[in-house]
Amino acid sequence: MSDLPQPRTRQELYDRIRQTSREEVILEEMIRLGFWPAEGTVPEDPADEIRLRGEIWRELSDLYKQNRTLHNEAELKKQVYQQRLAESRRKRQETKERRERERLLRGEAWRQKKQQDIVYLGDRVSGGLNYTECDRQRLQSYNLPEYGTAEQIAAAMGITIGQLRFLAFDRKTSTVSHYVRFKIPKKTGGDRIISAPMPRLKQAQYWILSNILEKVELHDAAHGFRPGRSIVSNAQPHVGAEVVINFDLKDFFPSISYQRIKGVFRSFGYSEAAATIFGLLCTKPDIEEVELDGKTYYVALSERHLPQGAPTSPAITNILCRRLDRRLSGMAENIGFVYTRYADDLTFSASGDNLRHICNILRRTESIVAHEGLAINEEKTRILRKSGQQEVTGVVVNEKPNVDRKILKRFRATLYQIEKDGLEGKHWGNSPDLIASIQGFANFVAMIDPQQGAAFQQQVRRIREKYRST
Repeated sequence: MSDLPQPRTRQELYDRIRQTSREEVILEEMIRLGFWPAEGTVPEDPADEIRLRGEIWRELSDLYKQNRTLHNEAELKKQVYQQRLAESRRKRQETKERRERERLLRGEAWRQKKQQDIVYLGDRVSGGLNYTECDRQRLQSYNLPEYGTAEQIAAAMGITIGQLRFLAFDRKTSTVSHYVRFKIPKKTGGDRIISAPMPRLKQAQYWILSNILEKVELHDAAHGFRPGRSIVSNAQPHVGAEVVINFDLKDFFPSISYQRIKGVFRSFGYSEAAATIFGLLCTKPDIEEVELDGKTYYVALSERHLPQGAPTSPAITNILCRRLDRRLSGMAENIGFVYTRYADDLTFSASGDNLRHICNILRRTESIVAHEGLAINEEKTRILRKSGQQEVTGVVVNEKPNVDRKILKRFRATLYQIEKDGLEGKHWGNSPDLIASIQGFANFVAMIDPQQGAAFQQQVRRIREKYRST
């Protein structure tokens, strides 16, 4: 009892009496004031009875309280409920803290994974990014390097995972475009849309071209965009033929989809992940620029396809057309025709009795091209006989590779007029840059007829020197 603090107010005194008893409080005050000896100093102290009675009373009070609680079912249920509620809150708090720790760990693991791998590149193109196993034997058969993961590809290209993700990501709407689009006039009229990749994407595409695409063996009938081949080598096999048949493939580049290009890389033996990344780097959708609140957005209008203007596109078309070239070349050889292809221009030629198969060539070519997922532009199909001028990819082939005489005559006259009177009022071709146009045509003539072309090139150099400051 002596351990209790001295009451300072009347309320504290009342509280102390309720905690002990009135007699014990009086006894403690008498001992404190010196009217009664302290506990343990007097043998058989009468005050011990007061203390014992107080302890017994407190025990009885606790028992009465427990008894009331046990007999009060509502109070008992309330206590059980409060205990369960407290336990539930404790568990919820523990679960919340555990989930927060797990969320932070997952976030850190995700950040680390994003630094080392690519797991998402857009809707409907990301399904195979977890499959990184290559077909090593098939890659070796093509003599191609093995790259199965995004990390390996990025390291080989000399860029980071983040940069590779940025270049390959398939966005339906974006504030960034990896291509610059412009139009150039076609020789036959109209405009050709060119999609030129920006420097970082162009660098990645050149890497794909030099490390993968250029190592794949092509069919001998393909002459476009190959070292040592040209429009002249494409025209040469048809020189002197009695009949020349020209076909043009309709919408050649746009008709080659992302899925087909991805399939090409898969056929080499590359993993699903690597083929997806390569396919995305080499394709683009048609887009429309939209201005909204002073900001430019690029909205995809079509599925991804081969862009005309990327350094990888011509090589991919040659690879994709290997089977087409093999089938058309085999068909032509069986009926006495010669076949070559320059990009989207297909050419057949023959002489003598083999001319009876012209209808067969027309019908079977259309069938084979359609089976390969392409289409013939029927408006550009031409059957040229020896009695008229025969052209193959702009080269006259009646007797030898040559340039149209009428065009040469007009070009010679144009150069004379420019050299005599100046650049003003003169034009050649559809380009606004006159000097570039005449230089390009002079180079074209030199490729077909080196002697005549050299004379034109020399004349263009004189014009350049004379009108350099104009």
